[in-house]
Amino acid sequence: MIEDFESQRRRMFSLAYRMLGSAAEAEDVVQDAYLRWHGAERQHIRSPGAWLAKVVTNLCLNRLTSARATRERYVGFWLPEPVASGALGPMETAEQRDSVSMAFLVLLERLTPAERAVFVLREAFSYGYREIAEVLDLSEANCRQLLLRARRRVGEPRRFDPPGERRQRIVELFLTAARSGDLAGLEQVLAADVTAWADGGGRVTAALRPVVGRAKVVRYVAGIAGRYRAGAELAYAEVNGQDGILAWRGGDLVTVFVVEVAGGRVAGLCTILNPDKLSHFRVLAGS
Repeated sequence: MIEDFESQRRRMFSLAYRMLGSAAEAEDVVQDAYLRWHGAERQHIRSPGAWLAKVVTNLCLNRLTSARATRERYVGFWLPEPVASGALGPMETAEQRDSVSMAFLVLLERLTPAERAVFVLREAFSYGYREIAEVLDLSEANCRQLLLRARRRVGEPRRFDPPGERRQRIVELFLTAARSGDLAGLEQVLAADVTAWADGGGRVTAALRPVVGRAKVVRYVAGIAGRYRAGAELAYAEVNGQDGILAWRGGDLVTVFVVEVAGGRVAGLCTILNPDKLSHFRVLAGS
């Protein structure tokens, strides 16, 4: 029934997005899953959730092989498409928020498709090894080996501060200092090893490599802030489980900033400028 599918829609999108790092492709996968659900003999499906998880995972695996080749040709640094946190399922724990962070999704790009599938199902959705084996048509032993390799490749991801007044205050201080050109204020709010990434995809001028270190990031932020002092409207949004800033110009969304806060300081700044990656937010905002 359509109700069974709709009850699983957000979970399917959350799974596909973690697998692909693309909101547009995740939506396509969910639509493909619906077509398969519509044509299936549902009287033989004991658990709609398990059946759909297997379909979505395998559709994503098919896409990941071609996605890797495409990203090797990507102009500049590749970042995931930003997504409003509400579309990504529960954000009640640090693990759930961290599993959709920009930094985490970039780390997942190191994995093979099979490693990524096992890692996402286990770490983000708490699947047991038997469940993962059934989804991927592999043995439990093979799944355990894939997870061990994935964990070694990913390493220990940076843990970000939980939502709250303290984190919001840090973001406010950062935004105020950036907009006013207060370099000393920026230095105080940035971590020593802060890193800034920008994704223009060759469509918009952006730094082609990460900018690392407090002194360099201060100059970098001061430079890009100048673009938004006049004629731009900024609005707060929770993006990928973190604090985000949406920049609008003439009623059009032109940039999404994601501010990563760890240890009471800004540890990372992701700037998504590629207009192809802003379409998901534009649709949600009715732009």
